[in-house]
Amino acid sequence: MPVILRVGPYRFFFYSNESGEPPHIHVRAAGNEAKFWLVPIKLAFNYGFSNPELNSVAKLIQEYHPTFLQAWNDYFA
Repeated sequence: MPVILRVGPYRFFFYSNESGEPPHIHVRAAGNEAKFWLVPIKLAFNYGFSNPELNSVAKLIQEYHPTFLQAWNDYFA
């Protein structure tokens, strides 16, 4: 499970066996987890994050989008 970035309480990662899926990023913090598609950026699922937290996470994904997409492509290419 490659961890791509840590920001505050958030850990952004993907699972190493997800090459058959479109590019996406998982985020965990305090026992919560969400998955966002990267193209376009869209919530795939959420387990436990509040709406305000999801908005904060979405802003971080927007900010680091090139980093996440490059990491995905480098790992699965």
